[in-house]
Formats: sequence, C-alpha cells, structure tokens
Amino acid sequence: MKKTVTHLADGRELLYFDRSDAADRSAPDERELPPRPLPSELRYDPLMDEWVAIARHRQTRTHLPTAEECPLCPAHPGSEIPSWYDVAVFENRFPSFSLGAGEFEPVGGLSAVRPGLGRCEVVCFTPDHQASFAALAPSQVELVMEAWVDRTAELSALPGVEQVFCFENRGAEIGITLPHPHGQIYGYPYVTPRTRQILDSAERYRGNLFADVLAAERAGPRVVAANEHWTAFVPAAARYPFEVHLYPHRQVPDLPALDPAERAAFGPVYTEVLRRLDGLFGVTMPYVSAWHQAPVSHRRDLAYLHLQLFSIRRAPGKLKYLAGSESGMGAFVNDIRPEEAADMLRDQESQAD
Repeated sequence: MKKTVTHLADGRELLYFDRSDAADRSAPDERELPPRPLPSELRYDPLMDEWVAIARHRQTRTHLPTAEECPLCPAHPGSEIPSWYDVAVFENRFPSFSLGAGEFEPVGGLSAVRPGLGRCEVVCFTPDHQASFAALAPSQVELVMEAWVDRTAELSALPGVEQVFCFENRGAEIGITLPHPHGQIYGYPYVTPRTRQILDSAERYRGNLFADVLAAERAGPRVVAANEHWTAFVPAAARYPFEVHLYPHRQVPDLPALDPAERAAFGPVYTEVLRRLDGLFGVTMPYVSAWHQAPVSHRRDLAYLHLQLFSIRRAPGKLKYLAGSESGMGAFVNDIRPEEAADMLRDQESQAD
C-alpha cells in the first residue's frame, strides 16, 4: 500500500491510498475552487452537558447530484478528486469542524461559545459510483481499513482532537446527500455523549463489561456471522429493527491497535453481514455503520473497539421513524425482537455465501 499526501487547489489535504507503489500523484491541482468556508462554532448546552456544533455553511452543501455531476467520481470537472484513485481521503469542503480560527460573540445565558476546532474528512471507498461496500473485493476492504487506521492515528495527533469517529451513512432513507460509496471521519474537539455514557457504564461495572457482553453473545442465539478474530451479533437490547455489533475477539482501544491478521479478518465478516442485510427484503438496505473507538486521551484502558451497524428499515415498505419517544426522550421502542432479527439475518446464508 502506498500513501500519498497532496493538496487540492484551495489548500485542503487530499490523500491517495494506492495498491501499487508505482502510483504517481505528483501532478498539482490547478483548478479554480471556491474559498474555504468560515469555521463553525461550538455552543454548550448546560442542561444536557453537551456541545452542539453550529455550522451554517453546511446549508449549501451538495445535495443528491446526478451521477454525471457526482463530486466523488474521479477526474471530471466537478470532482473533488482530480485523478483516478483506489481509495481517496480529503478534507470535507463543508466541515462540521475545522482547524481554522474564528471569532464568535457571546450568546448570553449559561451557554459558552468556542471555535469548532477539529477535522472532517471524506473517505471514498471506490471510484465505482454504482458499487457498495458489500460488493468490494477483499483487497479493497483491506485498503479501506488501512485508510481508517492511518487517519485515526493522524487525526488523534492533531491539537484539540479528543475523539476520532469513522462512519458510513448509506441510503436516501438515512439522509445521505451523496450516493457514491463513501464514509466520513470526524475528529471531535470533545468526547461524544454516547462514548461518555458507555465508558461510564464500563467504569461502574465490576469486571470487563465489553468482554463479558461479547462472551455472553458468542454463547447465545443472536450471532449472525463470525470467524477466528471477529464476531457479529444482534445485541440483546437492540434499539433498531436490524442492528448488528461487530467485536474483535481481542480487546483493543482503536483501529490502529488491530494487528494485521485482525485487520484482514474484518472484511469477510462485515461484508457478509452487509449482504445479509441487503437480502432481507430484496431492496437496498439503508444503514449507519459506526466505529466506536477510545477517546484520544480519556479512559482508554476501559474502551473496547467495536462497530455498530443498524438500519431503520423494519419491513419491505416500512421504516422505523425516530419519533416522539426516541427523538424527544431518547427512549427507544423496537418493533422486532432481537432474536427474530438474528434469525432473519442468518436465513440469508445462501445469498451471503
């Protein structure tokens, strides 16, 4: 694998991850690009003890372009990526967080305001606009994994970044704005609320919470797929109609801590689960795929790297909307028993194999 760091014409970083060491990325980007936006701001919610990013420039971000105008397809006038690629990563043109300094007026009350310092990147999994992660070749999945590992390490070293989050949103029902197969990476300037809550639970638990959860699930009825290094299971208290967690069998805090065998073994289990999801109802399943990694410098000894994959589709023509209870109170009501969901996913074995 060869990594090349270049820059787009507006100064944003563009990184190529190539399978061939002979790849030449020396040609400069000489296009005229719009100026970079002003940085976002963070506002503190004293009731929830959470920070909220205010990024008004994101109102103008690209929204569902045609295939011919896709900014993630390589080497055309409107592309973010000026040449062909295997896997490409670049700074988001419409970031929620950035390293630019900004000045913000006080908002009054009990809310504090500070610059939205951090980093937001886009990861293009493949140049093929019609592809999906589930259809990627094993070597391509391994290359994406190497990009995740590299970017997690690099963003973790940036001043002010407290947590790195790699994720993919897929499907119009989820709210994507670009259908090209891609993910994103956020370098947050704080530890996210969900991670704080999970680590609080792990800290209160008498023992290793994550390891005990994994051991119980591996011995139970909700395992969907597994190999020597990874197990994928529907959690006992799944919040979404179809939700699968993937755990490595060895506790590590983040993606860079995986050894080569664990990195290579992830793809076969993950893509199998994705194919099973797509086989459930004969339609492309919308999903969110979220890597849970340890914070950069906060309670890393408690964390256990894992991936959470979930879909809001509950039936061929029905979605699970996060309505009053979920959105208003954060109290989930699931329409499908987790054991039933696991059975349905396992029944897709012929399509997955």
